[in-house]
Amino acid sequence: MATLYVGNLPWNTTSEELSSFFGEYGQVISSRIITDRETGRSRGFGFVEVEDADAERMVTDLNGVEFGGRPLTVNEARPKQQF
Repeated sequence: MATLYVGNLPWNTTSEELSSFFGEYGQVISSRIITDRETGRSRGFGFVEVEDADAERMVTDLNGVEFGGRPLTVNEARPKQQF
């Protein structure tokens, strides 16, 4: 399983819309939109968990593709830094 970072999302994007969009390109395990803790509003990015076999192709095919009028930034997510 691989986790993809998806940036430059329209503010009103739902995790269901994200799963559906990425599902056209491969097997999606889960997706989540990151929200602001205080306001609950989208922060404009999220993560999609996909099958390893599909990850590289999804990054290649979807990085820069327009979604909701905005070009997506798609790359393999880096592990969260521990401070």
